[in-house]
Amino acid sequence: MVVIRLARGGAKKRPFYSMVVTDSRNRRDGRFIERIGFYNPVAAASEQGLRVDTARLEYWQKNGAQMSPTVRRLVRQAAAPVAA
Repeated sequence: MVVIRLARGGAKKRPFYSMVVTDSRNRRDGRFIERIGFYNPVAAASEQGLRVDTARLEYWQKNGAQMSPTVRRLVRQAAAPVAA
């Protein structure tokens, strides 16, 4: 099964996650098919904390890819309008 999940990168105490499309049997940080975004939980105010390529996300969902619960939460967060 194809899944959309987060792959961890970054340094110790400075996590950085790539949002990737991969086979569910692959390791968390292993081989992936495509990178469709990123999530930086420790982003400064001037940095972008979340980016999702919605066109590619929709493409993979139409082809049967399932989102992990964390990715589902982040996608909803990205779609919600930011209160300024």
